[in-house]
Amino acid sequence: MKKLFVLLAVSLLAASTMTLAAHSRHSRDQDRERSDQEVQVILAFDTMYAVDGPLLGETNAIRGIEGDEAPWRIDRFIKGRLFTNGRLQILVRGLVFADDPLVPPDLVGKNDEDNFRGQVSCLTEDGTGGIVTTNVVTDGFKASTSGDAFIDGKVALPNPCIAPIVFVMAGSEDKWFAVTGFESEEDSGGDHGTGSHDHNGD
Repeated sequence: MKKLFVLLAVSLLAASTMTLAAHSRHSRDQDRERSDQEVQVILAFDTMYAVDGPLLGETNAIRGIEGDEAPWRIDRFIKGRLFTNGRLQILVRGLVFADDPLVPPDLVGKNDEDNFRGQVSCLTEDGTGGIVTTNVVTDGFKASTSGDAFIDGKVALPNPCIAPIVFVMAGSEDKWFAVTGFESEEDSGGDHGTGSHDHNGD
């Protein structure tokens, strides 16, 4: 009889443990699903536009953000995502100085910045019925001389964040090298078709 009680107790304990484990897994799954639902992608992009021409310098700054004084090009690609929790991920491959008279010959095809940063520009409400621009930037992330980097940071997005624009910024100064956008090589003139802008693919 004692053996029967022992076996029954062991069986009940095992069943209880299995139930608790299943409940724990279910709770984790629910938390993960809730988290996935709460954090959504605001913007996903596979192309960017490298600074050049009329966008150089402060003359045609975009939402108060100046372009670099020298033209850049994207030899491979830049792609990224911006999430509602402010996380910004940008994979940069081949963001370097363009072959242009404004660029010293020894810098053509190279990046001279130790770090790249990601910047987000949003339009938002100012609380008095008006619209203002808010620009927020990540910390710097290591960039190679060949223009490769992975920016993975968080910024404090305003609420609401309307019409977001994403920039790849210099690490040492507040100037942008690339911005979300696109230009077809077939329609571009001058040296643009030689790779001064975005090339899709790997």
